[in-house]
Amino acid sequence: MKRILLASCLLSVMLLPSCKGEVNNTDNELAIANPLPKTEPNKHFIKVALLLDTSNSMDGLIDQAKAQLWEIVNELSYARCKSVQPNLQIALYEYGNDGLPSQEGHIRQVLNFTQDLDEVSKELFSLSTNGGSEYCGQVVQTSLNQLDWGKDADDLKMVFIAGNEPFTQGRVSYKDAAQDAKEKGVVVNTIFCGDFNQGVHSKWKDGADLTYGDYMAIDHNQRTVHIASPYDDVILQLNLKLNQTYVRYGKVGYAKAQQQAVQDSNAESYGKANAVSRTVSKGSGMYKNTTWDLVDALEADEDFELEELEEEYLPEELKGKSAAEIKAYVDKQAAARAEIQKEIQKLNEKRRLYIAEKQKEEGTNGLGNAMLEAIKKQAEKKNYTWER
Repeated sequence: MKRILLASCLLSVMLLPSCKGEVNNTDNELAIANPLPKTEPNKHFIKVALLLDTSNSMDGLIDQAKAQLWEIVNELSYARCKSVQPNLQIALYEYGNDGLPSQEGHIRQVLNFTQDLDEVSKELFSLSTNGGSEYCGQVVQTSLNQLDWGKDADDLKMVFIAGNEPFTQGRVSYKDAAQDAKEKGVVVNTIFCGDFNQGVHSKWKDGADLTYGDYMAIDHNQRTVHIASPYDDVILQLNLKLNQTYVRYGKVGYAKAQQQAVQDSNAESYGKANAVSRTVSKGSGMYKNTTWDLVDALEADEDFELEELEEEYLPEELKGKSAAEIKAYVDKQAAARAEIQKEIQKLNEKRRLYIAEKQKEEGTNGLGNAMLEAIKKQAEKKNYTWER
């Protein structure tokens, strides 16, 4: 399934470094940087840069990315580094679109690394295609230059680039970009949209091999199929309850709460089962909204200053309340959320087993499966674990 494809791909991608703190002979093979002293030992990251070709022929690719985001997140939610769930950061680039400035190589950073998954969803749904020139080496190099990849060898750092034109186009050599990626401990995985051998001949495989990444060829026009389960309706009802536990604050609070609802609708536009996948993501530790939700903000920062909150941006039920009263209200919402999330995860385990049985009956050649295979292969060489 494509939803699992993308989810898996990203997951495997992040599993590269040796997060158990052991010496791993495959580190050089995987182009991972040497370990440096860690100032925040439990703050490990899965960092994924997704570089999407948005030229005319890539509507199907963009569609798959939108349809599979939440399954990718769900798959990644099982990853553990030293028994701790790492933080997920996703960056998004588009390239090959004539609507983008030619002086910048028809490349645009849509999103810097972010943990705001609703923002990732919003931007994926805003992408549109237009004819253009695709410069793979340049967009890879741009992502390496612009993004903060960090120096922690336990972080999983991966680029996924997808497209269908020769990998050699443009003034920036993909070989030079690959060398820079290796120096930064970043693995480049390439996804050719078309025939496998054509991708090999047009150097997409070489683009991955140079950083010991994975090369994949997919049918980007294949429609993502989401499998319904007997647990979907109950999970969606829990999503409505979950949304009621968010406590907005700050200037962006109201808009972000509205955006959460919009992304619920965007997910549902790909079917009920996809809306369920998003709900499962919201029930996991990967879905955090510290910039606008007080429950997440207080969980992330014990020293969060409730006294500094601007009353005008708080919901009506908190206006005129003391810091102690706000804290009590937020704690109550946090407890309610934890119970709802626990129920979502319990139902999702049954849903996951049901879907796994159904998937045995079908074959796929989409983004999700390709990425999943790459992730699992690379994960075996790293010491991340998966907890189900």
